[in-house]
Amino acid sequence: MNFAHLSLSHFLTVSALLFALSVVGIFLNRKNLIVLLMAIELMLLAVNMNFVAFSQYLGDLHGQVFVFFILTVAAAESAIGLAILVLLFRARSSISVEELNELKG
Repeated sequence: MNFAHLSLSHFLTVSALLFALSVVGIFLNRKNLIVLLMAIELMLLAVNMNFVAFSQYLGDLHGQVFVFFILTVAAAESAIGLAILVLLFRARSSISVEELNELKG
C-alpha cells in the first residue's frame, strides 16, 4: 500500500486523537483496571506512532528502533499488570479500583 500522499501532519493528527482518547479513557473510567491498562497501552501506541512518523519524515531509523524498546516495556507492563489483576481477583473476588485503596505490603 502506498502512503506517499499522506503527510506528517496526517500521522500526527491520528496520533494526537489516539492520545486524547486514551487520556479521556483514563480520567473517565476509574473503576475498571483492565480498561485503565488498555488506555495506557493506547497511549503508548500513540507515542509510538509519533516516533515512527518522525523517523520516516527525517529519514532516520533511531525512532523506529526506539519503538521496539517501548513495545518491549509495554508487553512486560501488560504481563505484570494482568498477573497482579489475577492475584487481586483471587484474593478479593473483584478488580474494582475503589476496593484497592487499602493495599498493604
